[in-house]
Amino acid sequence: MIRVENLHRHFGGFRAVDGASLEIATGSITGLVGPNGAGKTTLFNVIAGVLEPTSGRVTMDGEDITGLPPHVLFGKGLLRTFQIAHEFSSMTCRENLMMVPGGQSGETLWNAWFHRGRIAQEEAALLKKADEVLDFLTISHLKDEKAGNLSGGQKKLLELGRTMMVDAKIVFLDEVGAGVNRTLLNTIGDAILRLNRERGYTFCMIEHDMAFIGRLCDPVIVMAEGKVLAEGTIQEIKSNEAVIEAYLGTGLKNKEAAS
Repeated sequence: MIRVENLHRHFGGFRAVDGASLEIATGSITGLVGPNGAGKTTLFNVIAGVLEPTSGRVTMDGEDITGLPPHVLFGKGLLRTFQIAHEFSSMTCRENLMMVPGGQSGETLWNAWFHRGRIAQEEAALLKKADEVLDFLTISHLKDEKAGNLSGGQKKLLELGRTMMVDAKIVFLDEVGAGVNRTLLNTIGDAILRLNRERGYTFCMIEHDMAFIGRLCDPVIVMAEGKVLAEGTIQEIKSNEAVIEAYLGTGLKNKEAAS
């Protein structure tokens, strides 16, 4: 679905992404791991249109999407979440979901004056869909809670829910497990697996929790110093000496043992 070819993103003399090339297969849950500063989030930002590449190419289903802005990519079904959730804190969880789809009739003054019936029908359909999403994510009890009052893990679930309000083809998840307790992390993992298996979502996720990556992802891609270092199954990655050396020095195995 996504092909990245010789991608570069430089900030002055610093090469955050330095000739990275990778592919994300349709229907996969691809993991992206590597040490801090490896270029993972910058790569996400370039693919998702937040940053323009210095050079290189990104295609989606064979179409060149290099440098397209986020709202255009959103319309093509490419969505992303953030390490720090970007909820609308003063709105309820249900309202956060209902505002996601674009092109709603109520967005124009003319329709607000003269087509109130159409707006009411759309809002009823959105309300029903939002409630279905909240049920799917097992947080329907929070539908009327202000999003700003949620825990970090609940906000991550809500962000995932927002991707379900439109016809997403691929979702980029930036450290969905960061700061989330183990119980909620399992809930998030279950939701990702169900979306992948039941609804055909393709995912690419940055994550440092190797147990979480191992449960969800195949393949796993490792980045270091702006480049793709290795790709394979989680077992192949954990036994790759170059990865062990680059990732922490002490190695992924020691990190797993410590956790």
